[in-house]
Amino acid sequence: MSVVVVGTSGYVVIEGWSAWDAFYMTITTVSTVGYRELHELSRAGQVFTSGLIIMGVGTAFYTFSLLIAALVDGSLHRRLEKRRRARMLDDLKDHVIVCGYGRIGSIVAEQFDRERVPYVVIDRDPERVHAVLERGGLAVAADASREEVLQRVGIARARALIAAVGSDAENVYAILSARGLRPDLFIVGRADSEDAGRKLLRAGASRVIAPYKIGAMQIAQTAIRPAVVDFVELATSSENLELAMEQVRIGDASSLAGRSIVDANLRQRFGVIVVGIQRADGRMEFNPPPDVTMRGGDQLVVLGRPESLRELEAAAQ
Repeated sequence: MSVVVVGTSGYVVIEGWSAWDAFYMTITTVSTVGYRELHELSRAGQVFTSGLIIMGVGTAFYTFSLLIAALVDGSLHRRLEKRRRARMLDDLKDHVIVCGYGRIGSIVAEQFDRERVPYVVIDRDPERVHAVLERGGLAVAADASREEVLQRVGIARARALIAAVGSDAENVYAILSARGLRPDLFIVGRADSEDAGRKLLRAGASRVIAPYKIGAMQIAQTAIRPAVVDFVELATSSENLELAMEQVRIGDASSLAGRSIVDANLRQRFGVIVVGIQRADGRMEFNPPPDVTMRGGDQLVVLGRPESLRELEAAAQ
């Protein structure tokens, strides 16, 4: 663009041409098309035209060399990938924000990959972020407790946030920031101790998970009741294609709202077993009797084949 401006101005000043004639002459000269001159050139105009040709060709070669260099060293590819990831972040919705990609966060991400749940990882370690990107996931190298970072990963459109950073203190800060931005967001916090769990709850966590405590309890249950543990793993594993346990929300306008389990004929109609009902106020009713009434806002905890669960979810909307 600067070459065109210089060329146009030069012809106007040196030859006294109109702006359009000067612009047209500059374009045909720089592009080396080789059309004839619009007007007879003076000696000064010929010298200027020669310099303009050298300048135009040199600029073109310089730009071309920069493009080739960018292609060779991969910088162009990295910039394009960065823009693509930025667009993907802007398009994210109903996703889960995973804060931390350590031992817990990486397992969570793998589970989301298997169940095809959209998610984005926030971690300070560039190597961990690179590992997520290599797997085809979305990740940002940043501090999960910073509000601008949470806004960048679409917290306004997220369905949940998991605070699984390396320390309890960092998880507290991440939860405080997230709760301040989204008072209605479902937040799961990882705690290494009961005292830390209480702090996470006070910070705004909806649920607190203690991985070491849960792991120890499962080890003990496996030693005492291995068949029960095997059944629970079978029902909750995303790799199992024959049986799945899912939660299904009853919509206010659903045909199931206001009807009992036996009246709705869930077992025969959908082939599912209702294991429990979480009421809208948070109360959980385990192994509900057939005549219990389902209400709008209730969450049914059901066991069945994946296709049966999808049919039930459609009817519950």
